[in-house]
Amino acid sequence: MEKKEELKEEILEETRNKGVVLALYEALSSRDVDKVQKLLASDLEWWFHGPPSHQFLMRILTGTANSDHYFFKFIPQSIDAFGSTVLVEGCDPDRSITWVHAWTVNDGIITQVREYFNTSLTVTRLDNNTNCPSSDLSSIAPSRHCPSLWESSLPNRVGKSVPGLVLAL
Repeated sequence: MEKKEELKEEILEETRNKGVVLALYEALSSRDVDKVQKLLASDLEWWFHGPPSHQFLMRILTGTANSDHYFFKFIPQSIDAFGSTVLVEGCDPDRSITWVHAWTVNDGIITQVREYFNTSLTVTRLDNNTNCPSSDLSSIAPSRHCPSLWESSLPNRVGKSVPGLVLAL
């Protein structure tokens, strides 16, 4: 019975975290600066992988965006959650740009974003419950397999080859 309650709580947490991230995209879309500020930690940690010219989100959030950046719309096409991590994928087929955001949500506040542009992302979990122990990454033998939790799908839609990265949770 205890495992069932833990699973219920995990599903509730993931649902809440998805809601926080979706609220951020809605606030960005409507240019609701107050709402955006309430959803993001003041010391938001940011990771970016892609061409510097594609830092649309950073420029919008820091107020350094020019008019071209405001025309870039972050419209989620898929959203998944794994604990505190929420993965959102979207694309702008007119510009041949795909993006993935990996948000970390803690207590209803977004504390970290990892942003990937024109990159194929595979997410795996490294912990004691898989074949890949996180305590000593050097012990992972090439023949061991870390199961994939999630893979981006949109790079195929824009019809070009993109680099691939693995995000370990």
